[in-house]
Amino acid sequence: MFGFFSEKFNNLKETVAKTTQALVGNVVETVSEEEEFSEFVLDDMEDMLISADLGVNYAAELVDKLRNQDKIKPSVVKDYLKEEFTKTLNSAGDNVLSYKDNELNIYFITGVNGAGKTTLIGKLAYKFKEEGKRVLVAAADTFRAAAEEQLDIWSKRAGADIVRRDGADPASVVYEAIQKAKNEKFDVILVDTAGRLQNKYNLMEELSKIKGVIDKQAPDSLRECVLVLDANTGQNGLQQAKVFKESVNLTSVALTKLDGSAKGAIILAIAKELSLPVKLIGVGEKMTDLKPFNSSDFIDALFS
Repeated sequence: MFGFFSEKFNNLKETVAKTTQALVGNVVETVSEEEEFSEFVLDDMEDMLISADLGVNYAAELVDKLRNQDKIKPSVVKDYLKEEFTKTLNSAGDNVLSYKDNELNIYFITGVNGAGKTTLIGKLAYKFKEEGKRVLVAAADTFRAAAEEQLDIWSKRAGADIVRRDGADPASVVYEAIQKAKNEKFDVILVDTAGRLQNKYNLMEELSKIKGVIDKQAPDSLRECVLVLDANTGQNGLQQAKVFKESVNLTSVALTKLDGSAKGAIILAIAKELSLPVKLIGVGEKMTDLKPFNSSDFIDALFS
């Protein structure tokens, strides 16, 4: 097993403490003392789940299951939520980032500007380098000079090579990176992409074109299309995810700035609405503050 991706994150309980209170603590404290699930109690519960950023549809579904039944009592609402959340995360798929030894591995990184894409790429490059892999960064967000500059700095810090052509066609940068990786036997390409949601059509065209280059030049090398989301965006993150899923076949999510956020329930909302697993979580500013996500550990941290 590739070392980093089987690493255990020990401070997860502390990291998701605010999410735990918003998503589980408030509901349990309000509901568990009741004798039955009255409409008043159920409405209260639904409001709390929605305000914890679980999503309107998912919150309504969870509460609807409690209507007109007598097996589940308010006293066991914590067990009920744990079971439902576990099912949701398990159904979204495996949490382990895909990687194949002795082959070129391409990771297509998407997300809106400001979500933490560049930082995540730098940290991921560092993780791969720590494992002894040769890493190449493709700076395909070519129209934001500041983004390219920042990516250059992060790449140098991580000890990764970079292909950078400011103002060039993004797809041509990715083409060049693939040729370089093949010729010089790199293990990993991390592709940075634009995240300008203001002009959705142009963004989708650009992402589709880059994806087309990868499919043509290295058809068996694309391991993951990763959507980077800021944990603090909550339900807005779900809307972002839908836009990117329309333009590229997303395989997973990396959630940044999870430390201190009360909106970690977005992990469950994305799993439920889009069937996408979270595979990476950012929990701080340091180079080492990118961690593998594990569903069962997340559930344990929420409910312990």
